This record gives sequence, C-alpha cells and structure tokens, in this order.
Amino acid sequence: MIDSIPTHVKQLDRLIRVSDRSCIDNLRMDRNTFGRLCRILRCRAGLADQKFVTVEEQVAIFLSILAHHKKTRVVGHDFMCSPETVSKYTHLVLRGVLNLHELLLVKPEPVGDDCTDSRWKWFKWEGLTLTISHSVLFSDCYYLCDNAYANSEGFITPYKGLRYHLKEWGHGTQAPQTADKLFNLKHSKARNVIERSFAVLKMRWGILRSPSFYPIEVQTGLIIACFLLHNFIRTHMEVDPYEELVLAQHEDGYESDPDDPLVPTISTVAPTPMWTKKRDDLAAAMWAHRPNV
Repeated sequence: MIDSIPTHVKQLDRLIRVSDRSCIDNLRMDRNTFGRLCRILRCRAGLADQKFVTVEEQVAIFLSILAHHKKTRVVGHDFMCSPETVSKYTHLVLRGVLNLHELLLVKPEPVGDDCTDSRWKWFKWEGLTLTISHSVLFSDCYYLCDNAYANSEGFITPYKGLRYHLKEWGHGTQAPQTADKLFNLKHSKARNVIERSFAVLKMRWGILRSPSFYPIEVQTGLIIACFLLHNFIRTHMEVDPYEELVLAQHEDGYESDPDDPLVPTISTVAPTPMWTKKRDDLAAAMWAHRPNV
C-alpha cells in the first residue's frame, strides 16, 4: 500500500486537480464544488481521512459510482483498491450525504392563489396531512401525467386525441381554439419544466438511467443522495453544463430520452368522473381567463 501511494495521488490529481472539465466529466461537479462538498462532509458529517484513503478519494469513489453506475470491482480497478474498500466507502459517504439532508433538501412550496407564473397558476394545490403511518394525504394535490396514466384520483392527464407536446404548438401553428386544447397547452408547459428537471438528473447521474444492482434499501438512499447532491451542485456551480445541455435540447418541447425504456400504458386504474370533472373545470377556468394569460 505504501508503495502505491504515489500512484493513488496521481489518479486523484487527474480527477480533481487537473481541470474543471475533467472533474465535471468524471465526478459531475467542478473542482471548487468538489472541494466544498468534501469540506462539508468533514465538518458536518464526520468523514475523516483514513490511513490510506483520504476524504477526497472516498468522495470521488462515491461520485464515480453515481455518475457512471459502475460495479464495485470496476471502480476498484479505477482507484486501485479492492471491491471491499469501494463498498466500505460507498456506504460511508452515502450515510454522510444523507446526514446533510437538512442542509441540502429543498422544501416544496405550494402553488397558491397569488402565483403569477402562467405555467403553474392553474395547477395550484393546498394542504397536506401526515398520517401515523407517515403516508402523505393531499387534500387537493395531484400529479401532472402523460396519457400512460388514467385521469383518476391524484392524476391529471391531457385530453386524448389532441395536440400535446410543446413542439406541436410552435411558431406557425394555430393557437388553441377550444378549452380542452388550451388545457393541453398549459398542461404541457408545466410538465415540460418537470421533465427537464428529471432529464438533468438522469444526464448527470448514470445510476438513475438503468436498473440498479444494489439492495433496495441502498437504492433508495442512492436516489435520495442524487437529489441532494444535485441541489448542492446547483447552489455552488455558477455554470452547470448538464443543465445548459438539457435546456438546449428542450427549447422546442420535451423529447423523451432515446435510451428510456418504453413504459407500458397503465390500464388497471380507470378514469373517475370526479377527476374528469376536475380537469374539465380547470380547462373551463383557463378558457374563461384566456385574454389574461
């Protein structure tokens, strides 16, 4: 191990000290952001240098797994250590990142009556209650979904058989002429923002793009860590190349990732009259206020 230390140092230098481009390509953040993350993990999560593995190398091992979804033996080869060492520090850094949830987790804010953003103002929700079992019940909350889902409790989908994707409403096309078409346009604009957010996450973290080979409880933690680190990067990196790339790709409307597996239509949940009426009421309200939006 002592003889291999110079090689370890060169490997780490190549990843995090040569250039921002190299650091971003390999660990999904620039050198300054990486240094800040290591410092926070030292000070607030209790990570410490070990005899042969510094905090910086521990964090680099973990980020490499998230970024490229490599198996431990492959990462071990890259960092010249055993798979057992990779596994040890993956779990150690994962716990450290999850312990930062109070610092990194962004609490959602309800879309209220005073919202002026035309993408969201029609889809406001209010109120939530936590039950003893910690499941969440929303009094007026729902997901904006595509037509793979049924327009039923908790799901608002577009009207079928009408234009939906933003690129279909581009320059040179006719403006919406009916309430249901206007609803589809507003629904698509709101959902496009959500799709872009998930596209950035998937582009940044390769572990989110394919089935994981970790136990389910570890998978859950890794997914949460991806979100927390995404928030950290957005806070500390002035320019995020992944976000800019996704924004450029989505200027004309959301396009599915060509690597995404096809999701079969969910047919076990039937549309419900109450939620069909809710969608119709939303569409009617949008149509009634169309000169002002």
